[in-house]
Amino acid sequence: MQRTSAMIVALATLTLGTAPLAKAGPAADLKAFQAYFQTRFPMLALKNYVDGPYNFSANDRAQWKQILEFPPYSFAVDAGKTAFGTKFPDGADYASCFSQGGIGIAQDYPKFDEKTGKVVTIGIAINECRKRHGLKPLSLTKGELADIVAYMTSTSDGKLIHVVIPNDKRAIAAYEAGKEYFYSRRGQLNFSCASCHVQAAGKRLRGQYLAPALGITASFPVYRSKWGDVGTLVRRFIGCNRKVRSVPAKPDSAAYRDLAYFLTYMSNGLPIAGPGARS
Repeated sequence: MQRTSAMIVALATLTLGTAPLAKAGPAADLKAFQAYFQTRFPMLALKNYVDGPYNFSANDRAQWKQILEFPPYSFAVDAGKTAFGTKFPDGADYASCFSQGGIGIAQDYPKFDEKTGKVVTIGIAINECRKRHGLKPLSLTKGELADIVAYMTSTSDGKLIHVVIPNDKRAIAAYEAGKEYFYSRRGQLNFSCASCHVQAAGKRLRGQYLAPALGITASFPVYRSKWGDVGTLVRRFIGCNRKVRSVPAKPDSAAYRDLAYFLTYMSNGLPIAGPGARS
């Protein structure tokens, strides 16, 4: 474990050009992470990072703006709103499982659950709600759950991401595990998440610009032309693993929960811009 941690320290140092992230702690990591991108792309306002790849091509941005005049995710939002408001067989509903009735809370997820000692994404929270009321869990990647997440996220549009890492050893361990996953190379191509979204951010790959890691979670769930529907953040994690020829983890795995925790925390202070649309 010490050898692995040392490797992550070295990789983080080389990638960000700052003091090693693995020794800093969440607050210092956040400051260094955002400063790195703001230094690298000084003409890009912090809030605009949520636009991802469309910050790097005027032509691509213009086409994207045209698409957003009739958002392809609007059907998912409508379907999600209907599903969210539908009563369970026991008379309860999704609103009963969330603070504020589930409205305007997406910016606070993922959360650390002190009772279970695990990170809970909004998708996992939806499934936990279903199980408490005698219903089977839904797919965490697409379909009805993605629609519900799209609706809930739409009610937080413009609110600033505010993921909290409490002073709890288990929460900090989850954060560190997510960070380690982000910087660790894997698969036959030997790529890490940072290889594409830190080192190669803003560069073209097969005709598309790679989005910076900063702000990358803010537009999820997203409608992707490649998918033809709306998918969640964990669906993207699985797809990225497959692209580097690595065996994906399970959608509800600690690996993906912790990765979402770290990555979303790095975007604290940026506005929710989901659901989004990507090519």
